[in-house]
Order: sequence, then C-alpha cells, then structure tokens
Amino acid sequence: MLRLGIDLGGTKTEIIALNESGRELLRKRVRTPRGDYDTTLRSIVSLVTQAERELGERGSVGIGTPGAISPGTGLMRNCNSTWLNGRPLLDDLIRHLDRDVHIENDANCFTLSEATDGAGAGHRVVFGVILGTGVGGGIVVEGKLLSGPNRIAGEWGHNPLPWPRDEERPGPACYCRKNGCIETFLCGPALVGDHTRHNGVELSSEEIVSAAARGEACSLASLERYEDRLARALAHVINVLDPDAIVLGGGMSNITRWYESVPQLWSQWVFSDRVDTALLRNHHGDSSGVRGAAWLGA
Repeated sequence: MLRLGIDLGGTKTEIIALNESGRELLRKRVRTPRGDYDTTLRSIVSLVTQAERELGERGSVGIGTPGAISPGTGLMRNCNSTWLNGRPLLDDLIRHLDRDVHIENDANCFTLSEATDGAGAGHRVVFGVILGTGVGGGIVVEGKLLSGPNRIAGEWGHNPLPWPRDEERPGPACYCRKNGCIETFLCGPALVGDHTRHNGVELSSEEIVSAAARGEACSLASLERYEDRLARALAHVINVLDPDAIVLGGGMSNITRWYESVPQLWSQWVFSDRVDTALLRNHHGDSSGVRGAAWLGA
C-alpha cells in the first residue's frame, strides 16, 4: 500500500511516499504559501495528486502540522502558521482528496516515525521528545499513536519543571501565559539565555558546546545546568509513563553528551531502584516528521 506523508511547515511543505515496508519512493519539497489558507490547501492537494500520478497508485494521506485540531470545534488551533488557525483543514482535505486524511502535530509524527522504523523500533512504549525552538512530545504504544480525548497526550513541555531549585522559581514566562514550563528551560533558546544570564556573554548553543569541549568552565556549567533540568523533566515522564525508550529529536538532540549524562542523573528522581528506560538519539533526523505523517494511515 502506498503511504503519503506531508510535513506542513511555515516555510516549506514536503511530501514523501513510502511503500508498505517503509522504503522511500518519492520525495518533493515546495515553498509554503505564507499567509494564504486557500493557496496552502491547493498546494497540498497538488502534491498528493502529482505524487499519485507519478507513482501510478492511490495512497493513504497523513499530514504533520505545527498545531492540532480542536476536539471541540474541529478547527486548527495553536499553529505558528497562523493562517491555519480557525480553519477546517481536515474537512477541506477530506473533501478535496475524497478519502480519509489523518492530521497530527509534528511531535506526534516524529514519535510515530521513530517508533515504527527508527531508533525506538521494537520497543513497546516510546516517548518521543522534540528539543528545538519549542519543546514537544508524543507517545506511541505498541505501534499506535496515543492522542487522548483532549489531543494533548505527550505535551510535557507545558508542565512545570519538576523539583525546581530556589533560583529556578518562579521560572521564565511562557507563551502559554504561565511561568516555569519545561519548555522555557529546555528549548534551544533557553540554553542560550541561561548562559547569557550567568555570564553576560551571548553565545549560540553550538558555540557553548564547542567551548565546553575545550574545557571552558562557564560553558561547561551551562551544559551541566541544562542536562540536570533535562534529567529531572524526563524522570517525571518515567514516573508517570514508564516508557521502554525515550527518543530525542530537534536541534538540541544533537548534543552527544546528553545520552550518557542524563541517564546517570535521572535515577535520583525516578521512583525505582533501577531505571531500564533507554535514552536514544533519533534515527531519521529531519525526515522523522514527514515519515511519521506517512505512517499515520497505517
């Protein structure tokens, strides 16, 4: 069966076609028509139509978006591609493509991809983590994505940082209008901001990592604060979900030291005498989102 996945981003829209075993048959990327819902809709329909014409087969369709569908209204919400908010994207796509269409947020698509044929393959319960401009997550159990009645399963980034230290209270302001969310401590900009506040010098996350590798004490301390917070946040996930594997994605997942340091740290907060959860680096990288979208119809 042909599986078509679309990653609907703010600047680009990408389509991938996979066969039943997950082999890539086609991939194409076009510019997203910013600010124009109708043109965005036509662009998605055109990508699907062209892919099926080229491959000579009709396929299932899954879409990964930066937001989610409201269970109350059926309309898009929380999209940083703001022209999608309040729009009936799912209903419009079903009507134009004349078939079932599946839509999930990008973190859920990432997790499904990595659990299906990526780093988490073979694990019964997989928690996927996005550490990028924001912090997101998803849950896959026995190969099936868990969304929940409120469509927020896995949204760990908007829980408070657990076991906060005095200097971490009340925590930075979050766009969700609360303070101290995990996202405000663990997104990419948070590492940069934390380093700047402690040292008065602004470095990129890559520069901080490089300086720490050279033994520069201030940069090393910034990474140690970050990994301590990451360990506490993931320990909280383990205490609630007890996943077999946690797979990291997003730009901050490329920092190699996390995979050794964080499991060494999290045991002091996990409510068990041993921790067998594996912390894994993603396998498909930037392709995980679009591949996960393709698997939505499985």
